[in-house]
Amino acid sequence: MKKFEARVAWQRAGQAFLDGRYSRAHDWQFDGGLQLRASSSPLSVPLPMSDPAALDPEEALVAAASSCHMLFFLSLAQQQGFVVDSYVDGAVGYLGEDEAGRVAMTRIELRPAIVFGGERQPCADELDALHHAAHARCYIANSLKTEVVVMRVR
Repeated sequence: MKKFEARVAWQRAGQAFLDGRYSRAHDWQFDGGLQLRASSSPLSVPLPMSDPAALDPEEALVAAASSCHMLFFLSLAQQQGFVVDSYVDGAVGYLGEDEAGRVAMTRIELRPAIVFGGERQPCADELDALHHAAHARCYIANSLKTEVVVMRVR
């Protein structure tokens, strides 16, 4: 079994706390040394308690699903002899109520725009098959209860 770790750290730094008006900004640190400023989304916790310039968990979830799909797509395309010059995804996540009435990420739409190079270009069926296979292998999507859908952009 593979293990992945992240360090999440928050400090009150002398702010009031019991009134609920404390900063939700905090730091994420990863094993390679990358550190990111994170916060609640201003859509969930109003300013100034949220930091709109920081990464929020909802955005990170959408990005993780998109990144995982892309990485498997690139690998599969390479294995099938397609040259990918660029892959840009304008992924969107929707927060709403699930079947049990709880707030959840209810849908993630991946909207990849892919430019292929070289002479071999995938037809629509081959492109759909690449996305289907990438989705089936994406362990982030496989871990989520929400629907992750690849929208046709091309």
